[in-house]
Amino acid sequence: MPDASEFAPPAAGPAPTAGPPAPPAGGPRPSGPRAVPAAPEGPRALPDGPEFAPPAAGPAPTAGPPAPPAGGRRPLGPRAAPAAPEGPPTLPDGPEFAPPVVGGTPAPPRPRGIPAAHGNDPRVGDRPHAPGRAVGWGDGGADAGSVMARAAAGRDSAEEFPGAGRPGVAYLGGGPPTYDPDPTALPPAHPDRLGELVADTVLDGARYGTYTLRAASVRGDSARYRGEPRRDTLLTARFGEGDSALILVAVATGVRATEGAHLAAADACHWIGGAVGRSHARLSDDIRAGRRGDLKAGLQRLTDRGYGKLRARAAELDLPPDAYTASLRCLLLPADPACRTRVFFGVGGGGLLRLRDGAWQDLEPDVPDPAALTGDPVVGFGSRPAETPRGERLTMDLGIPTPPAPYVEKPVPPQAEPFRFRASVAKPGDTLLLCSPGLAEPLRGVPALAAELAERWASAEPPGLASYLADTQLRVKGYADDRTAVAVWEA
Repeated sequence: MPDASEFAPPAAGPAPTAGPPAPPAGGPRPSGPRAVPAAPEGPRALPDGPEFAPPAAGPAPTAGPPAPPAGGRRPLGPRAAPAAPEGPPTLPDGPEFAPPVVGGTPAPPRPRGIPAAHGNDPRVGDRPHAPGRAVGWGDGGADAGSVMARAAAGRDSAEEFPGAGRPGVAYLGGGPPTYDPDPTALPPAHPDRLGELVADTVLDGARYGTYTLRAASVRGDSARYRGEPRRDTLLTARFGEGDSALILVAVATGVRATEGAHLAAADACHWIGGAVGRSHARLSDDIRAGRRGDLKAGLQRLTDRGYGKLRARAAELDLPPDAYTASLRCLLLPADPACRTRVFFGVGGGGLLRLRDGAWQDLEPDVPDPAALTGDPVVGFGSRPAETPRGERLTMDLGIPTPPAPYVEKPVPPQAEPFRFRASVAKPGDTLLLCSPGLAEPLRGVPALAAELAERWASAEPPGLASYLADTQLRVKGYADDRTAVAVWEA
């Protein structure tokens, strides 16, 4: 017979979840067939160990699975899944559940990509302008009010601010210009001459010695609308190493309304660049030694050779010389920090200005009047002398026929524009500006544009490339040509 203690009732506590019904307390087992208990899932463990002891009396656990006994094995059988919530608990809404604020009311987070304080940055649009000078902002500009309002609302993503932190394209005057500020049509392309394509915008910069260089060339609004290529060409190149290096910046503008004007401008820049590069060591020495006479003679000789190549190229294309030419303006900047001499040379229209003490100075070299370059033939240069050394006048015509020339003479090319040269010494705080006619004309014709650029560039710290590009694109109604500007900030 089995021991009576084996069938003793369990101690007070929670009822077991599984197992056969307990026999009645005391007394013999009822007769009849004995019920077979349900087999537990998994292998049956031997009845030993503290894990099979009846649970102790006490309150029922609130939640979670029972902890395994110390030093023993985890009991077999199904385990209850924990009811842990996913993620942090959600607090109810309402001010009584808000977390405490340390140090007063918190400021809304500042969106990434927007500086903490704009100050008087003219490219943001929140700066008051002088009376009588209206500045408007195009579609590309950032609306300061809406941007800051959204920033105060707690936005923290730069993608939510399409114009945040980006300089816009502004215009001066009472209304916007006729054309849109952004490109509309691309120039036509030929599948076999893809190398002739010109980009809409070119941007470059550098820092050498005591100066910072910024250069930009932008297609005009009219050419952008009509799908014409940019006629301005910009070339920036460094020749040499160390303090003896020489920086060349060349700006060329093709003739208006002529086919291949952009190609002539590119040829002019490349040919003068190659000539300066082959002579950069001598030119650098002359600049640092202050030999201005030698510089002018050498640079004029190199420039004349370049224009001779342009005339030869026009003959190859069966074009008149004035149809395949370009104006050319160049700057030579030594990399030596001890040398502040800046050399300008070129042929044709454009502008050379200097911003000093907040005012623009026109440094364009004086050129002689074209009428002063013409007159009667000079003796010794193709004209017949009026009389002999003994005073006898040559009036007899013997009627002897002149033999034909051994070669066919072509007409003399038209008189080229005079060569321009200027060498000046920069002072700390100066800003030297070399520009094409597309920017020189509005600078000289619209005082508001000159005043606006003088105010923007009055700081000793030069603008970044993007800000400089926006500055050079200040639009004025009636001026829609290509613009190329090269500025040099002196430390």
